[in-house]
Amino acid sequence: MTVSTAVNVRYFAGARAAAGVADEDLLLDAPEPTVALVVSAIGERHGGKLGKVLAASSFLLDGIAVRDTSTRVPAGSQLDVLPPFAGG
Repeated sequence: MTVSTAVNVRYFAGARAAAGVADEDLLLDAPEPTVALVVSAIGERHGGKLGKVLAASSFLLDGIAVRDTSTRVPAGSQLDVLPPFAGG
């Protein structure tokens, strides 16, 4: 029996433009996926343009910055994709 995990992903700025959606719910076939697995899944779903943005992005898991992409993502979590922002 495979255990699936539901995760909500929100995209900001250039990530939103590359994904073509502001947010989406994913159902992953893993009991507790890592941030890296979620990022890989959304990269595969949306293709190369988002893949380039993901490579330079930072992530928030339930509002907390993720520095280690091996961090586990509990069911019902929200992952924010934050591409680099310009400004000053």
